[in-house]
Amino acid sequence: MSLLILAVSGLAFALSACGGGGDKGKLDGTKESNILVAYFSATGTTEGVAEKIAEATWGELYEIVPQVPYTEDDLKYYTDCRADREQSDPSARPAIQGSVESMAEYDVVYLGYPIWHSKAPKIIYTFLESYDLSGKTIVPFCTSGSSPISGSLPEIQALASGATWLSGKRFSGEVSQDSIREWIGGLESERAV
Repeated sequence: MSLLILAVSGLAFALSACGGGGDKGKLDGTKESNILVAYFSATGTTEGVAEKIAEATWGELYEIVPQVPYTEDDLKYYTDCRADREQSDPSARPAIQGSVESMAEYDVVYLGYPIWHSKAPKIIYTFLESYDLSGKTIVPFCTSGSSPISGSLPEIQALASGATWLSGKRFSGEVSQDSIREWIGGLESERAV
């Protein structure tokens, strides 16, 4: 029995040294926090970044999956494809498969998406309108070859105005785990302002 207690104590110490144990609400995962990393990724690019953020924060990963999946033809921009039509329709809200089981448990939500026509895909609007995010900290991140994240923020921030929104970050090209950790490390100072 004492060996079991020693083993559990050692594991708890190791976890706290590596980032698992402590106060709620930290952005960097160095304390026990209730972090959700929610993302939509039509091509897999945003998914790769989300996985690295979840690893760095010890966050729970949640994929926003459209009820009707996007095909290659749906993503052929400037051809009146599905993505073009949704982005130009202010009322478009693509349905999502499933839901976050208990959004109330999370203090921090990292929210990831690709940039479509300088904005977040409309499925992100659906996600934000599906939950009460009041009092939570939302950290947006996007993937884009050239468009900045700033053009996507005003509309989505209005959908969860009771949350604290951080400025977020655009990722482009190959993203290293070190660059993710560096970005996350600077978020606490942004939130303190």
